[in-house]
Amino acid sequence: MASPDLPPPTSYAPPEVPLGFLLFITIPYAFFLPELIFGCWVWILVAATQVANPLLQGWVMYVSLTSFLISLMFLLSYLFGFYKRYESWRVLDSLYHGTTGILYMSAAVLQAHATIMSEMNDLKNYFINTAASFFAFITTLLYILHAFSIYYH
Repeated sequence: MASPDLPPPTSYAPPEVPLGFLLFITIPYAFFLPELIFGCWVWILVAATQVANPLLQGWVMYVSLTSFLISLMFLLSYLFGFYKRYESWRVLDSLYHGTTGILYMSAAVLQAHATIMSEMNDLKNYFINTAASFFAFITTLLYILHAFSIYYH
């Protein structure tokens, strides 16, 4: 007869989150730093341009800055162990990164449209907008990869 305090053999125990530097080299947590770095570049580059379309680039700034801050809070919660207090942290992390990937895709498309619109006005702003569009699409890819890797991990 099985002991009553043992879990059933079909239960799944999620792997423990690595501590310290190992957090930055273990998938899916290794995506945090590139998301933060590329996301920071997006809002720095958008802020550096002369905003021709405030509605378009305002959404890009909102998505990139909000995503940066929330991702930073997730990273700090992993570093300081706050995630251990909640059982559903993995689901929350996957849902957040999936939703952010979708929002970032909309922001990247709007930034690409703003880039095309700025082509005729000023070449310097066009190049900055091009770089912002590039980093926005890279950041979108990182958020989607993070969401899928957390989900399948």
